Order: sequence, then structure tokens, then C-alpha cells
Amino acid sequence: LEQQCLSKYSCVLLQVLGFEVDTVNSVQFSNHTGYAHWKGQVLNSDELHELYEGLKLNKVNRYDYVLTGYTRDTSFLAMVVDIVQELKQQNSNLVYVCDPVMGDKWNGEGSMYVPKDLLPVYRDKVVPVADIITPNQFEAELLTGRKIHTEKEALEVMDMLHAMGPETVVITSSDLQAPLGNDYLIALGSHRKTKADGTKMTQRIRVESPKVDAVFVGTGDLFAAMLLAWTHKHPNNLKVACEKTVSAMQHVLQRTIKSAKAQAGEGNKPNSAQLELRMVQSKKDIENPEIIVKATVL
Repeated sequence: LEQQCLSKYSCVLLQVLGFEVDTVNSVQFSNHTGYAHWKGQVLNSDELHELYEGLKLNKVNRYDYVLTGYTRDTSFLAMVVDIVQELKQQNSNLVYVCDPVMGDKWNGEGSMYVPKDLLPVYRDKVVPVADIITPNQFEAELLTGRKIHTEKEALEVMDMLHAMGPETVVITSSDLQAPLGNDYLIALGSHRKTKADGTKMTQRIRVESPKVDAVFVGTGDLFAAMLLAWTHKHPNNLKVACEKTVSAMQHVLQRTIKSAKAQAGEGNKPNSAQLELRMVQSKKDIENPEIIVKATVL
């Protein structure tokens, strides 16, 4: 269940990593919305329900994972929750990976780019059925009603998010000060699992990745899809899963920026078309990323 233009990134990536993918385009657009113009259609909740009914009638509604990203419609989001709950009845081991796309911070100021009435649906309905969530700092603050100024506060917010349901929480980007300096971006991860004796154990990590000087569209989708794949391959090692995810992201972004700058020519700013993520060219890095970003266990 993905926004179509960006789901092609997630879809290619998951197929390269060995997943059989059924894609539902929540929108069918000519191009992503980072361009000046776009045309197309939006899937509504009734149409989503109809597609799911088709899968159910053919008894092909058994999945190992569900991945969702951007949507603007509350009834669509509520329908997603109903479908996820039904899929979990079909397969109790199903893992639901949710990127709760709501907004971001620019120059320290957060703003929502989806209707405000999506927040209570994410907070009260979606997050409780999710197993893995990938909010940015602003989205984590929205979901918990808590502001993050320090790493300690970020860890407390992740604990609050665990208490809402998900076993794995990754704050994909933040404006926290990185120990390595201002040219680095901090992501934080937390994996809570219940041991056989009922006690809970939490693994927490920090990842510092070099900032890339460009505005890309689709990096959040890519991050969530990669995290799905690498947590599947390393289910109890969030450190390795995040190192592979962030390293692969860096390879894709560095290749994209290099290629975009070459296309734009010296002194010119690359445009949206030139900044389309170089997924196909990055196939080897996606399959087997060289670890160029290490995570710190907290």
C-alpha cells in the first residue's frame, strides 16, 4: 500500500532483495509531487476494499509483511487498519511496517503536509497494530505529544511509542546534535522484545550518517522498505539492520547526487528529474551494501 511514484522505489528494492511484492497504488500519478506539476487519481477506501476482496475471494490474502507509506485520507487509513487486522488473523506472524508520513521540520519549525485529522487515526488506530514504525523526529513528537530536544528525550519518546504497540521504532532523522559534527544526521533505533520468561529487553542504537546536499523525494519510502528487508534478514539485530539500511541509502544518494550534478552541469542546481533516485544503477549496493555507516549501541 504505497504512493505509486515512490512505491516503485520500494518495490524494486524489495524484489532485488528476494521479496515477492503485491503493490496497491494509493495514488496513480504521472510523477511524484516534488515536481511542479502532477496529474492522476487517488484511490479511495471503497476501491481499496474492493481490491482486497478480490485477493480474499481467491484465498491469496496470506502475507508475511505489509508496508504502508503516504496517504492523505482518514477513511483510507482506517481501511488499512481493518485489512492489516484481518491479514494478521490469516498469519499471526505478519509484520506490519508503517511509515507514519505526516510532516517534517524545516529550519527547526515543524509542519504537517497531510490533513491534521490523520494524526488521531495514526496515533489511536494505526500505530497500535504496527510492528515496526519509521517516523522522523517531528512525526514521533506528533504521535506522543512530546517535544524532543535531547537524545535522552528521544529515547523516552521511543519508549512511549513502544508502549503504544510497535516492537521496533526507528526515528529516521532528527535535528539532534551529532557527536561527529554538524555535517552528520542522527537516526535512532529501538528494538524491544519480550523474552520467554516475560521480561522485556530493549536494544537501542544511534546512527550518524553524512548529510547530503540536495532535496530528494522518496527517501522515507526507501528507508522503510530497506529496514523491512534487513530486519527480516537480521531479526534480532537492529544494529546490523540499520547499518545495512543507512549504508545502502548512502550509496544510492551519493550515486544520485553525483549523476544529477553531472547532468545539470557545473554551477547549475539539479532539477527534480535529475534527482530521481538511481535505484537500478545501485542494484549491487542494494543487494550487498558495503557498510560505510556504523551504528553505536546506546
